[in-house]
Amino acid sequence: MDGKAAPNGVATIEDRILRITGYYGYYPGYSSQKSASRSSVIQCKPGGNCPSRHRGMTRQLSPLSVAEDSAAPILELQNRSPSGICRHSRVERQSRSGRHNGTQAHTESSSQEAEGQTRCQSCTSTFLKLIWRFLIILSVSSSWVGTTQFVKITYETFDCPFFMTWFSTNWNIMVFPIYYSGHLATAQEKQSPIKKFRECSRIFGEDGLTLKLFLKRTAPFSILWTLTNYLYLLALKKLTATDVSALFCCNKAFVFLLSWIVLKDRFMGARIVAAIMAITGIVMMAYADGFQGDSIIGVAYAVGSASTSALYKVLFKMFLGSANFGEAAHFVSTLGFFNLIFISVTPIILYFTKVEYWSPFSAVPWGYLCGVAGLWLAFNILVNVGVVLTYPILISIGTVLSVPGNAAVDLLKHKMIFSVVRLGATIIICIGFLLMLLPEEWDEITLRFINSLKEKKSEDHADDITDSSVHTRSRSRANGTVSIPLA
Repeated sequence: MDGKAAPNGVATIEDRILRITGYYGYYPGYSSQKSASRSSVIQCKPGGNCPSRHRGMTRQLSPLSVAEDSAAPILELQNRSPSGICRHSRVERQSRSGRHNGTQAHTESSSQEAEGQTRCQSCTSTFLKLIWRFLIILSVSSSWVGTTQFVKITYETFDCPFFMTWFSTNWNIMVFPIYYSGHLATAQEKQSPIKKFRECSRIFGEDGLTLKLFLKRTAPFSILWTLTNYLYLLALKKLTATDVSALFCCNKAFVFLLSWIVLKDRFMGARIVAAIMAITGIVMMAYADGFQGDSIIGVAYAVGSASTSALYKVLFKMFLGSANFGEAAHFVSTLGFFNLIFISVTPIILYFTKVEYWSPFSAVPWGYLCGVAGLWLAFNILVNVGVVLTYPILISIGTVLSVPGNAAVDLLKHKMIFSVVRLGATIIICIGFLLMLLPEEWDEITLRFINSLKEKKSEDHADDITDSSVHTRSRSRANGTVSIPLA
């Protein structure tokens, strides 16, 4: 292949190609030197080792420049790789990079699995919380609907509302034992009944429950409790269960008005509107039968029951403040003891004066009475437990849901026909009750929510504009012409 030297000093065709392509290691006579160097290198068999003297001779017969010498190992590796020589370093680097990539992939996969497990656990806990809250609401509503309907059924054979009130209130004695049973089942550090009783007695003061405090603090609350339940049962004699439960929801409006007047609570326009709506519903309910007959008397009883319930709550907040579940259970059981000791004389008087009289003692429907007392006890426990374990708003929602619950029972079982006026009054009272559930900072919360929506909308709009501009530029680049510079 070697030819004679050309006039321009290029000896061979290879030198011409290297000169034309501009190879950086080219110099005149490059091909002859390369062929001499290549002929001096002794080829080694696969798996063998090249003698050091051969490498020394190769280095002596390669009079290349510095740039050529720096590129020589690459050429030498290329020449030796087919015969299996000098590949250990490359295999080692590949194995190291493979181990590194494997470790990194394993770390990423483990982090993704941990993140997935955390997300699954959070979703499960959220779902369980929602189920628990739904069950609390359903239990409160069902117990109150059951109590009201059992009272209506009991009236068919036993017309003694005060005896039913007294009998049901005595069951409150069991609230604290039920609470202590739960304490024994769930607490890690269990306390004796006497120690737990004294601990929960602090609701009456630092000295605990004394005879003076028992008479001073328990008597007014026991009287209000009895009046609330007694007036509620009297209203059920005159009105349907739906009307009575709707009118009893007005106690939220009365609580707000009394707290605003007595406790100097914060004034809220929304709750004033709710109170006005409650009063409007009461008037409409009384007007349903023309302000005469049993309707107006039943409305008066129901409104009286709601008023005494509101007074009970406001006085409790004024004198006793907030209480935990144990203190509330202790207080309700104390009311039951007071009712059993001091108010038991009242049904006896009513019996002998034949105001509430039953001829044979066996005629008392003890099954229905126990059903009313048991459901009332369950409602009281759920209210106290729900306030501690969940949000108080859930208890209020459960109470207002008793109105459609009683309406469904009255419609399906008793075949009641609701007039337009009564239906409108019920809806107005329920809407006013829901307005009462708004938090005190509802206006500020609403403004912050609206501002956050506006900011999010503006950010999304800016992102859309940025994405559209980037897409437009990419399309212009794709559709444009590419100029190739000429040499």
